[in-house]
Amino acid sequence: MRVVVVSAGLSVPSSTRLLGDRLAAAVVREVSEARAGAGAGASAGAGSGAGRVDVRVVELRELAVEIAHHFTNGFPGRALASALDAVTGADALIVVTPVFSASYSGLFKSFFDVLEKDALAGKPVLMGATGGSARHSLVLEHAMRPLFAYLRAVVVPTGVYAASEDWGADGLAERIERAAGELAGLLKGVEPRRRAVVADAAEVVVPFAERLAALRG
Repeated sequence: MRVVVVSAGLSVPSSTRLLGDRLAAAVVREVSEARAGAGAGASAGAGSGAGRVDVRVVELRELAVEIAHHFTNGFPGRALASALDAVTGADALIVVTPVFSASYSGLFKSFFDVLEKDALAGKPVLMGATGGSARHSLVLEHAMRPLFAYLRAVVVPTGVYAASEDWGADGLAERIERAAGELAGLLKGVEPRRRAVVADAAEVVVPFAERLAALRG
């Protein structure tokens, strides 16, 4: 089973890459647990067999020049061709981008612009994004989900947005586990809402009327 992480993070280290890595680790764990429950066993990285989960990370930062050249000459360079082949041949994708100007980055969009038209048709995709403020979290639903719907990918219900204040705070780990469970469910037919029920129980939603009353008080 091949899972490819497409990361549009630009810095080193990158919080976008970190989010991608955490999502990938959670997906591997979910698939492994499902396999163990079924008695088949699973592993990530080395080895072979039906239970193996191979994770490859595509860093778009390293492909920026080749992506630009592809737009002008119509041919991918060696590294870009390898990345495009990996994405096309993957069983599932984890795509993560920083938020620029209230949307995904131009580099992120450019990579999927040079991908073959039907490469993502029917492919499970888990979305993630990072930003400096929680106010950009709707980028998942208003920019990324329409993009992958247009590409006819099968996008899991939960996207994971991580603002600067989310790292180390409550909630991010639960969202990662929930999204990973949903992707694993698409991959292996495991129950995708098993962890979601636990995560929902841990979330406390304060009614708007109570918030308004607190402001007036």
